[in-house]
Amino acid sequence: MPVPTPFTSASNMLRHRLMPSLRTRGGASGGPSRWSTPGHEDRPKGYLFNRSPPPAGQSRKWEDWELPCYITSFLTIVILGVGLQAKPDLTIETWAHKKALERLELENMAVSTSGSSESD
Repeated sequence: MPVPTPFTSASNMLRHRLMPSLRTRGGASGGPSRWSTPGHEDRPKGYLFNRSPPPAGQSRKWEDWELPCYITSFLTIVILGVGLQAKPDLTIETWAHKKALERLELENMAVSTSGSSESD
């Protein structure tokens, strides 16, 4: 179904009125944007995090933040693993199952006591 002409012309008019104001809202109009410029380097180095590898036979030196971060991450995983395994089961299904077992035991005790008193 084709779009009616009045709506098309109204949307075109609105677009032409709004677009210049949207372009200049971020600051100076024209010129390169800081989001679209290529950057300071001529071309990327091609290494992970733009870090060149150490010379052959040498290992990479750890930075100051790495050891505390690795220790904290490991301890967090251990604490969560132990804590989540040890948490109590508080689901509604477990509660309902326990209540049903209690009722069955009470019914069995009532039946056994009424059955033993009849045989006397």
